[in-house]
Amino acid sequence: MGDERTTASGPSSTLVGRTGELAALTGHAESAIAGRSGLVLLTGPAGIGKTSLLRAFLGSDVCRKMTMLHGTCGEVASGTGYGGVRALFGALGLTDGTAGESALLRGSAARALPALTPDPGHDEPYAAAAYPVLHGLYWLAANLMVQGPLALVLDDVHWCDERSLRWIDFLLRRADHLPLLVVLAQRTEAEPTAPAALADIVAQPRTAVLRLDPLTDTDVGEMARLVFPTPVAPSFAERAAAVCGGNPLTLARLLRELRAKGVPPDEHGIREIAEVGQHVVALSVRALFDHRPGWVRDVATAIAVLGDEDAGHIGALAGVPAARVEEAVALLRDAEVMAPDRPDLAHDVVRSAVLETAGAAALAVLRAKAALLLSDIGRPAEEVANQVLLVPGTPEPWMRVVLREAASRAEHRGAPEATARYLYRVLEAEPDSVPVRVQLARALAEINPLEAVRLLEHALSLTSDVRAKAPIAVQYGMTCLPVQRSRSAVRVLTEVLDALEAGTGPEPDPQDAELLTLVRSALLITGSDEKATIDAVRERFARMPEPPGDTPAQRQILAVMTLHSALGGGSAESTVRRARHILSSSGVALDNWSLLLSSVSLTLADETDGALEALDRSMRLSQESAAVWSYVLALSSRALVLHGLGAMPDALADAQTSLEIIGEERWGANMTMPQTALATVLIDRGEPERAEELLARVTRPNIEGFAMEYHSYLMARARARWALGDGDTALRLLLDCGSSLAEAGLANPVFVPWWAEAACICAAEKRPDRARDAVDHGAELARRWNTPRALGLAALARGVITPGRSGVELLTEAVDHLSASPARAEYVRAELLLGGALLEAGDPRAAREHLRMAADLAQSCGALALARDARRRLVAAGGRMREITASPVDLLTGTERTVAGLAARGAGNREIAESLFVTVRTVETHLTSVYRKLGVSQRTELGSVLHTPSVPDPRAPAWVSAARGRP
Repeated sequence: MGDERTTASGPSSTLVGRTGELAALTGHAESAIAGRSGLVLLTGPAGIGKTSLLRAFLGSDVCRKMTMLHGTCGEVASGTGYGGVRALFGALGLTDGTAGESALLRGSAARALPALTPDPGHDEPYAAAAYPVLHGLYWLAANLMVQGPLALVLDDVHWCDERSLRWIDFLLRRADHLPLLVVLAQRTEAEPTAPAALADIVAQPRTAVLRLDPLTDTDVGEMARLVFPTPVAPSFAERAAAVCGGNPLTLARLLRELRAKGVPPDEHGIREIAEVGQHVVALSVRALFDHRPGWVRDVATAIAVLGDEDAGHIGALAGVPAARVEEAVALLRDAEVMAPDRPDLAHDVVRSAVLETAGAAALAVLRAKAALLLSDIGRPAEEVANQVLLVPGTPEPWMRVVLREAASRAEHRGAPEATARYLYRVLEAEPDSVPVRVQLARALAEINPLEAVRLLEHALSLTSDVRAKAPIAVQYGMTCLPVQRSRSAVRVLTEVLDALEAGTGPEPDPQDAELLTLVRSALLITGSDEKATIDAVRERFARMPEPPGDTPAQRQILAVMTLHSALGGGSAESTVRRARHILSSSGVALDNWSLLLSSVSLTLADETDGALEALDRSMRLSQESAAVWSYVLALSSRALVLHGLGAMPDALADAQTSLEIIGEERWGANMTMPQTALATVLIDRGEPERAEELLARVTRPNIEGFAMEYHSYLMARARARWALGDGDTALRLLLDCGSSLAEAGLANPVFVPWWAEAACICAAEKRPDRARDAVDHGAELARRWNTPRALGLAALARGVITPGRSGVELLTEAVDHLSASPARAEYVRAELLLGGALLEAGDPRAAREHLRMAADLAQSCGALALARDARRRLVAAGGRMREITASPVDLLTGTERTVAGLAARGAGNREIAESLFVTVRTVETHLTSVYRKLGVSQRTELGSVLHTPSVPDPRAPAWVSAARGRP
């Protein structure tokens, strides 16, 4: 077609009018190289020059300083799970059989493999969860950035699948100060495949939008001068710009057609411009086909359908011999219908024009034929299914087989959106298919749980056999949890369980017994979530024999039953026995539910060693599987246990770390444990304002309906109000908490000891009678539970509202009980209150002994508010003590302490980042702050500076004697 000058789409024309945009892209790349991450969204209509600009950018000098990963999304593959990711990372060859040897896949990055593998198999027993794959891809990118700055350039992002976009969003939210640049090119007139995911990315604060405007008249004149050998009249350029809308692709085609016709670029040629008009691409394609043999059109259409394929496959689809395919490709390339540098059409605008010439009916037949061809040559099921998705009408039986297989593959790579896309087409042909509805609901459980619930309800209505219905009911119950549909879940599971028990009889076979256990476990878990349902399940399972715990399901149900018994104020001894049995190593794998629930039961029974061990096991299990939700729940639960033990710095570290982790997650707003745990610690550290501000940001819907977390949240709010001097509001919140606990049937005295807190408030405000009924209630519960902490709290509550020597005796009893318990924080408060009571009773000498004990212990615990209160009373009693000040270690934030502790134990920055689900840069920032605050210069010095006494064994209260100075 002539030399470079005479080809308007040639290299010398690609950057006409785009030098400013190229400079902007280069500037963002330089910022990324300097460690300031960024996102550039390049937008404009088809043909405006996005791809040409990207190619020029990729070839620039600045990109040679970066690892460049460049991919293009295609319309046919727009719904494939992680298709955009594979387009970016495919060139790295991480799935060619030597992936296990690649340094890029070390550590957590290995979890990226389901997304990278073109055809994931079914070797794994379960489908990949979405979060671990996202986490793995993040670490793959992080590994690349260890080698140098990274640029991810993705063209035609409007066709990008949702999973890939969710990962880009995931990456960018963790990219502060990373040498990363993400460039996305989007066609403005095309509806994105995943509009919500793309909108989330664009909404990020680091986003810069570059809109490619139409070429100006001057730019058009410059392009025309590259085509025509004679001078170009300004009026000619103006008219061409107006007709083409300043679109470079359309303009290049127009100028080429005009020159081929011999039209001069002056006033005489202006009228010819309008004849060709804005449809020049389609007209030129039709004209080409009209003047060529029919097999040229057939080959072009086959290429438009299949894309980059070899000549044999193109020929098979077009019904043309391979030799003719090569000939047709040469003709098409000469006519600029084919791209000059790859075996595909020149542009999607050209592709649309070629497909338009085929007609809708013929194109549908061709796509079905293409799907069969791809299947016959062994292409991955998802690739075949993508062609099937474009065939209109109800899928044929063979197509439905392909779609099901593609859905299973997508599920195994952790791509729920793609799974759903394939299965919805199957459902069009099989609306009453229970297996399809169940699989579709499983895929939607995380991304659209309400729709998943609807699908499962229909599946249940279509299933009559109770054994087939039982696993569907279990899935339904667990899917109802995140959408707060516990009542529906309990109703369905109860009906199924009743029918299953009736059908299996008193001695079910092993398979039926396990099925019964699964349904019972699901009923217990779903029924325990909300106050409205907890009574019903508690009554039912109070009559059920204790399962032996020989299977994971039996362990899970035993864990829930044990917690119910403990929360109901049953036997502490029985609680400990059952919880230890659940946690015993007998070859039965434990899930996070069993570990977390057992830890709560043991904590209530004063067995905090076992509780901490269970939480540590849960956290290790969560880290291994990248189950960040479970990890955060275990970490914030451990913070509350450590707070009760008086290990305030460690509790602060866990609580703040858990809060920092959920700050990076979109589901973080549905959690309240991290906020409650951190607020609880902050109050005892003397920061009630921060605590109240934190609790005010809790936005979980219908939080008052939940059986567990609501009461801890209320208690924290009440304690914050009391610390701020608002006793009336604090007391009202505590009384609300008591009423809510009674409504839920939760009668454990130490679960949320609102009654003891209310007694302290009423006593301090000289209104002891207001708390008497609450204290009597709590004391009776404590007598039945009969643990040192429960008995100590009962004595403390009765002591503060009892005047004179009787009150002192009760508080002395509280000190004795609590000193023998793991409740170190409560013990410190008992010492403080006893000292105050002795002072009021006229015994300052005895008062000083207890107040000094309280001040010393509180300071060693990190409970600075209690320590300062104890010192103030000690001075009032005639004692002397230096001011309570924070140590350098106390200046560390919670997350800084966590990071410093891990570093002191020898963990590297990457290991710390992976274990805490944060970035390496975040770890580096925290360590820099730690070094500054502690006045150290290297990791080896951290161990000695951070060293503090370990948390004492609650069964051996020698720490109390040591603190008192006795042997």
